[in-house]
Amino acid sequence: MKIRTRFAPSPTGFMHVGNLRTALYEYLTAKHEGGTFVLRIEDTDRERYVEGATQVIYDTLKLAGLEHDEGPDIGGEYGPYVQSERLSMYKPYAEQLVEQGKAYRCFCTKERLEALKENAPEGTGYDRHCRNLSPEEIQKNLDAGMPYVIRQKMPLTGSTSYHDLVYGDITFPNEDLDDQVLIKTDGFPTYNFANVIDDHTMGITHVVRGSEYLSSTPKYNLLYEAFGWEIPTYIHLPLIMGKSVDEEGNEVISKLSKRHGSTGFMDLVNEGYLPEAIINYIALLGWAPKDTREIFSLKELIEAFDINGISKSPAVFDYDKLSWVNQEHIKAMTDEEFLTHAKPYYDEAGVDPSCYALLAELLKPRIAKFTEITEKLSFIKEYGDFDLALFEHKKSKSTLESSKEMLEKAIPVLEQLDWDRDQITEAMKTLAESLEVKNSVVMWPVRIAAAGVAVTPGGCAEVMLLLGKEESLKRIKYAYSRL
Repeated sequence: MKIRTRFAPSPTGFMHVGNLRTALYEYLTAKHEGGTFVLRIEDTDRERYVEGATQVIYDTLKLAGLEHDEGPDIGGEYGPYVQSERLSMYKPYAEQLVEQGKAYRCFCTKERLEALKENAPEGTGYDRHCRNLSPEEIQKNLDAGMPYVIRQKMPLTGSTSYHDLVYGDITFPNEDLDDQVLIKTDGFPTYNFANVIDDHTMGITHVVRGSEYLSSTPKYNLLYEAFGWEIPTYIHLPLIMGKSVDEEGNEVISKLSKRHGSTGFMDLVNEGYLPEAIINYIALLGWAPKDTREIFSLKELIEAFDINGISKSPAVFDYDKLSWVNQEHIKAMTDEEFLTHAKPYYDEAGVDPSCYALLAELLKPRIAKFTEITEKLSFIKEYGDFDLALFEHKKSKSTLESSKEMLEKAIPVLEQLDWDRDQITEAMKTLAESLEVKNSVVMWPVRIAAAGVAVTPGGCAEVMLLLGKEESLKRIKYAYSRL
């Protein structure tokens, strides 16, 4: 049997990391076995529908590298792949169940249902008032044009069991199951009903979804059984939690939400995380490879993915860990790949193209996100009357007095140099040797004078290369005059 999985998002705005992880696991489940990954848009909930959200889904999947084999934009033999374009097919299936005595028309008014909800003990559902109406009563109501929903007849005794590949065998007492609505008064299907019809008619073999659907699964299965259809294989995923700190400073773990930080894929991308790093990290939220490896490309995830590695325990989204994964992906880049991502920030900072190779060497091992480049190179464009206390540094044995002397000696030496990294470094070392001081006594004040900030990518030679000879000397002379 060829595996067929589906990602069936609702177009309601943005792609949360929980939705993206579901899509990723569905993609990996199919691709690991050479199966088919289907995209279906579930847009029948018009109250939550957001204009343009379907395009967000397409853009997110494309950027994440999760290419679907069938879907609304590319077609396929099981289309249409948009739920609103399939509306005509749902009601006939529900009416088939009515004819077979497995479902019934419920004429209860909204007011009656609300009153029932208010007065019934907590945890009890619909009282099945219309379940055993006589054919005469039903016809009378239909003739009067009374609106109705179609409800499924749930078994009143016994239990419903199913097997989940993550959580094992699960049993629910049937008495806890409400007679669920299949078709609403407007003729639209409910989410649960449309889901089952779509999955069956599209040949979906493996249903991958969040563990919040564990308790709904018996309802799905009773529908499959009512139609005499084969029940798909279920893979329920653990919750994704977030970390926060309460007023007393204690760490609190709760379901991931916006209060924990960015939870949307595009938001994380805009913050500087690489799509491939986000996918790598999300893959580890609830799944563990057979070895201790943590850094994967999407192709490597397809090869390594094993359903047996999915955990029952909730996973905690850790932004520090995401940053580390992102950093490892950056380190693994070629200089050409690094430049592709870094160039917009170089252009913004005014970096000379001759410094690209130098910056790859300096920045690649040191940044966790490309957005950090802006701050690290801000000294190239920004220079002012910085605090002269920066010249004082215990470890480098630099003081205001020694800095003034070192700059005075360094300026004529620098003026004579060809602007080359090795020459600048060697000249500063030679100067320190001639003055019988440590290299840092010379290099610290030269770097501070040129950059005007305490932390820079690289030492004094690298800073001056990034600035160029003219700008470097201009700054050093100005700082010397201030000293």
